[in-house]
Amino acid sequence: MPVAVVRGVHINYEVIGQPGPFIALTPGSRRSYEELVDLSKAIAAEGYRVLLHDRRNCGASDVAFDGSASEHEVWADDLYELGKQLKAAPMIVGGSSAGARLAILYAIRHPDALAGLLLWRVTGGQEAVDKLSESYYGQFIRIARDGGMKAVCDSEHFAECIAARPENRARLMATNVDDFIKVMSFWRERFLASASLPIVGATEADLDGIKVPTCIVAGNDVIHTPATARKAAKLIPNAELHDDLVEKRSDATLLKEWDRKEWRDAEPRLARLFGEFLKRKIKAAA
Repeated sequence: MPVAVVRGVHINYEVIGQPGPFIALTPGSRRSYEELVDLSKAIAAEGYRVLLHDRRNCGASDVAFDGSASEHEVWADDLYELGKQLKAAPMIVGGSSAGARLAILYAIRHPDALAGLLLWRVTGGQEAVDKLSESYYGQFIRIARDGGMKAVCDSEHFAECIAARPENRARLMATNVDDFIKVMSFWRERFLASASLPIVGATEADLDGIKVPTCIVAGNDVIHTPATARKAAKLIPNAELHDDLVEKRSDATLLKEWDRKEWRDAEPRLARLFGEFLKRKIKAAA
């Protein structure tokens, strides 16, 4: 797959589909873009080019620890620069969970390079912030303190990054452990500060300032709550909410973990939903 140098970092990417408007999609957590290939092919079949990429510290891209902003802001700025290189802007940007956070921050930071938003499994609330801040940051701070950068290399996530891009071992081992801990701690604090916000990473004013057509598909677990999706849809002026793609659950019966099979099985419906939304809201306005 092609690799672009984006702000000094090697970013692994792929474009699916023939010439047409660009859609950039990003998966959740720090997972590789590969899980979105089938969904992207279904969306691309409607006349779009879907841009997939491994964010820094994910998949087959470089590991790189930039403490100048939150992790999701760094990712959003990387995608903006990648889009400029590919002459893709303005593009539709979307994603699931962490990918949705990236998309929203892209909308906030780079509105002139945005045509629309496709968001699913948006994240918010104290339980989500507490759990994810530990998964993304807290565990790696402890690993680095206890065992240094070798232990970080041996951790499940970064071992996968090394397997996907062997050069990452040398990059990790060359990273000063105190600097690594400092960046992870900063990212963790920025993430924790989102507990009181409508969704992780964005204030009410931020969401109100998003003017592009926005499609929001609600989750049904305690990390990606329907209530969070409703808040986002209410605050983003040109948003529409879909809360029945997967099994609808009350606040009292939400899943403790998202059901990957349920969402995988729903991908054909998700592709149709996004395709219909894009025809109504974006192609019609072009």
